[in-house]
Amino acid sequence: MYTPQLNNLKTILCLGSHSDDIEIGCGGTVLKLLRECPGVVVHWVVLSSEGERAGEARTSAERFLNGSLNSRVLIQDFRDRYFPAQYEAIKDFVHGISGEVSPDLIFTHRLEDRHQDHRLVSELTWNAFRKHLIFEYEIPKYEGDLGQPNVFVPLEKDLCDTKINITYESFESQQEKPWFTPDTFSSLMRLRGLECHSPSGYAEAFHCRKMTL
Repeated sequence: MYTPQLNNLKTILCLGSHSDDIEIGCGGTVLKLLRECPGVVVHWVVLSSEGERAGEARTSAERFLNGSLNSRVLIQDFRDRYFPAQYEAIKDFVHGISGEVSPDLIFTHRLEDRHQDHRLVSELTWNAFRKHLIFEYEIPKYEGDLGQPNVFVPLEKDLCDTKINITYESFESQQEKPWFTPDTFSSLMRLRGLECHSPSGYAEAFHCRKMTL
């Protein structure tokens, strides 16, 4: 198994359709990169978050990015569950970001995700960023559409605990949902850790469609 080093990253872009997607999909990896790449700048972009959830999204992002002085949090209010009907506006927004930022690494949704908002954001990520390294993260949900990832990031247990605690504590509005529990987040990382033989037993996993070495 080849393990590349990513300690020369300067800029990371995280794109999430909804207020907790980035945390669930790649929160542990972001924490790991912030620990191992001093000075890295993270652009944390949430496309749909209104009212109470907007405040939760900002609080969570700021806790994840604590200590990253030059990072940016951008919270938008596109209508949840109706992204395809807002295609033109969302495309203009994502392309606007590509005109401002040229990241070394992008985290976005998985292209085969069955949630229409997730899928559209992934499509537009590839449309706007054509020469960048893109890792597509996974979101556990009722549709049962988890795939077979090909990129694994082993995570130390303390990073897993931090990810879980911040995510669960920050989004009180989601805690009534039966799937939004610490053991949901932990179990997926445990499974991916098993698959990549992580020393800690935990990992996050991604889909990478093309990479230049």
